[in-house]
Amino acid sequence: MKKVIPTVDVSKFIKGDTAQKAAFVEELGAAFSTVGFVGIVNHGVSQTLIDDFYTEAKAFFALPVDTKEQYEIEGLAGQRGYTSFGKEHAKHTDVADLKEFFQIGQESDSTNIFVEEKPKFLALGKELYQTFEQTGGALLRAIALYLELPEDYFDAKIKEGNSILRAIHYPPISSEPASAIRAEQHEDINLITLLVGASAGGLQLLNKQDEWQSIQTEANEIVVNVGDMLQRLTNNSLRSTTHRVVNPPREMWHLPRLSIPFFLHPIADMDLTCLENCVSENQPLAYESITAGEYLNERLREIGLKK
Repeated sequence: MKKVIPTVDVSKFIKGDTAQKAAFVEELGAAFSTVGFVGIVNHGVSQTLIDDFYTEAKAFFALPVDTKEQYEIEGLAGQRGYTSFGKEHAKHTDVADLKEFFQIGQESDSTNIFVEEKPKFLALGKELYQTFEQTGGALLRAIALYLELPEDYFDAKIKEGNSILRAIHYPPISSEPASAIRAEQHEDINLITLLVGASAGGLQLLNKQDEWQSIQTEANEIVVNVGDMLQRLTNNSLRSTTHRVVNPPREMWHLPRLSIPFFLHPIADMDLTCLENCVSENQPLAYESITAGEYLNERLREIGLKK
């Protein structure tokens, strides 16, 4: 079966010689310009750490609902701690996704929520967060070079940024859903998203021919996609591709699904004004100027997490 997304080897950029590094930049840039998604291998994220965090996340979501709801904190717009089932929806619909989730921010952030019943959960999440941040930073350095910017262009913009590690639980489907699927079609808000393999399939992207295609990953492969902030910054040169998580066949409704995306966000005051070298007569300016913080707040309201 033909792969829907290309696979690239991050070690070529981090450890390779000048030619290997340049080749990686072109591979990643081409993938993000055309598909908007890529699979990465040799990324440096420990499989043991991923597995340990999965185990703790699974144990958290298995807690009684009233216990989990103690960690749903009013006023945090779902950006830290628990968000209960049926709260979030895609921006174009009011029908809630079939999921619940838990979010972790910067290690230094005092609003991170410690779960007393699962004391390893937050510690492992912070460790995974930092590892994802390092790998994501390397990818953004490659993207900067592809865009003919200084390699460190994004470094200061993502240091202590508003990135989020989210553990998502899609419970077993017990009855015919009215209209919702596990996660309705959407685009991510941030710069890039890193997603470690979900415990069950269902992730699909919408290609340029308006066809839904299922994304299959190899062992130890991380899926990375462009978010709307990066698409906006590059005036649509890099694609924030529409994607969704569909319900499994009826005979697999009893299986839950767990996935761990890392949404790499910049600091709130990053200027998302389109880059001058991405604007031309053939590619006219598509977006007004806005900061990352303003854009994030706008989108959080659209998806029902912020009033």
